Amino acid sequence: MTTVYEERYAVHPRDYVNYDTDRLREEFLVPTVFEQDRIRLTYTHIDRIIIGGAMPVDKVLPLEAIAPLKAEYFLRRRELGAINVGGPGCIEVDSEVFEVGTREALYVTRGAREVKFSSNSSSAPAKFYLNSTTAHREYSTRKVGQGDAQVIELGSKETCNQRTLRKLLVSDVLETCQLQMGMTEIAPGSVWNTMPCHTHSRRMEAYFYFNLPEDQAVCHFMGPPQQTRNIWMANEQAVISPTWSLHSGVGTCNYTFIWGMAGENQDYSDMDFVQPNQLR
Repeated sequence: MTTVYEERYAVHPRDYVNYDTDRLREEFLVPTVFEQDRIRLTYTHIDRIIIGGAMPVDKVLPLEAIAPLKAEYFLRRRELGAINVGGPGCIEVDSEVFEVGTREALYVTRGAREVKFSSNSSSAPAKFYLNSTTAHREYSTRKVGQGDAQVIELGSKETCNQRTLRKLLVSDVLETCQLQMGMTEIAPGSVWNTMPCHTHSRRMEAYFYFNLPEDQAVCHFMGPPQQTRNIWMANEQAVISPTWSLHSGVGTCNYTFIWGMAGENQDYSDMDFVQPNQLR
């Protein structure tokens, strides 16, 4: 099998506060997203999102149904978002081929039976970061390039959080059931993302950090605003943020991250902000 997966369960915040570093990482960190010629998936019961990566090098990788889905094919009751953070590649959806370049995205509708990932060159393989959520109806499979994204400039040099946010797979760009995905690039000289931070109990969120030098790191903060914890993360790792948790990070240098959300509210501005001086 070219598809491997693990399963994670939901965590209550009263349990979370008792976790040591190892347990915190075991529950929320996804340490390996990409593996050559495999699709790696993490199925979490937090809003039943699936987080993963497809890295085709010498093979074409079919997206196979995994046991927790109890489905004939992967997207029987799901939708999928894929953002390429590697070299140019292709995603074939029911015999239709989409060229997906670096930092471009593809939304794949519920009901698509066959999804295959490939790279244009084995020397510069594509790396497709994947989020999949449950879906109640079909929409249109659609590619979203950088020119199609909604772009927002945020933060400032003075507060070390100057960044460019690109909304790729969100309701303002295309129709989805509940999935939202986008990319935020931290400017040189800045290190903070999502500050002031926030929570949103109507949906969970996952972060994938990349474009980070191998000798650098990101310190990701999570938890209720009055009971925060941190997870140190390396390049091309992901972290799961429950609905009750804030999600914010600071790097030892600038970096880029992909955010993905699942839940009952697609309003991007639906956030409960927490000011820095209110955190504990």
